[in-house]
Amino acid sequence: MNLSRMLLLAPALAALLVTPTLAVSSRERVEKLEARVNQLESSLGERLAAIEEKLAELETMNQRLAQLERRVNQLQRAGNNAQQRPQVDQAREQKARALYDEITRDLSAGNTDAARARMQTLQREYAGTRTAAAARRLQTELSVFGKPAPKDLGIETWFQGEGTADLSGDRPTLIVFWEVWCPHCRREVPKIEALYEKYRDRGLQVIGLTKLTRSATAEKVQAFIKDNGLAYPIAKENGTASRYFQVSGIPAAAFVKDGKVIWRGHPARITEKMIEGWL
Repeated sequence: MNLSRMLLLAPALAALLVTPTLAVSSRERVEKLEARVNQLESSLGERLAAIEEKLAELETMNQRLAQLERRVNQLQRAGNNAQQRPQVDQAREQKARALYDEITRDLSAGNTDAARARMQTLQREYAGTRTAAAARRLQTELSVFGKPAPKDLGIETWFQGEGTADLSGDRPTLIVFWEVWCPHCRREVPKIEALYEKYRDRGLQVIGLTKLTRSATAEKVQAFIKDNGLAYPIAKENGTASRYFQVSGIPAAAFVKDGKVIWRGHPARITEKMIEGWL
């Protein structure tokens, strides 16, 4: 090879010698850039997650704030209504209460007609009083007075004393509506047993009726009967008797004599004097 040809090829040979070095350098730069990109993406992801968490907290706070604002508005409206509500007429309320007490005394004495007349006066002249509102249940009970004794009590199952539900005769009968889960019933039912034991030889008949509502079961009723030594007949009814005697709350009781309902009320109001009078 002559000198002139060598001089022409010298730049190309120099380029070949330098290229591997440049390739290695470029690869290192790419790797560093990729590492940096990955680092930035990771950091950005963490920041976005933190921002989303803050946004969620802010949304929860806004919802709670809206709830509090609504509650404040409700309380303000309630306060305004309370200010606008007319004041209770204490003198009128006292007169209504006195009349109500006379009604209960009439019922205890068996003066049904007098009780009805006073109830009409109470609802007419003292309408709008708290006493008149409270007396509506007693008014419902009064509506049962004088009704003929039902021919069918809707009995499905007897727990004890089967076949003693005939109310057509002249035998005085106390009917008690109760449920085993009712704490007031559990208090009053044993008291009825004491009355039954005292007056059964004088002709008093007692019938306990339950519908087995809520948590009541036949097993629980049987256990209650045994634990409290109840001797009077007890049965499960299908609601027929409850509807007939206008029973909307328990315990409740009714007294039937000579084929007619002569009393209806809460068993706690029954006294020995009342039983003596009925017998």
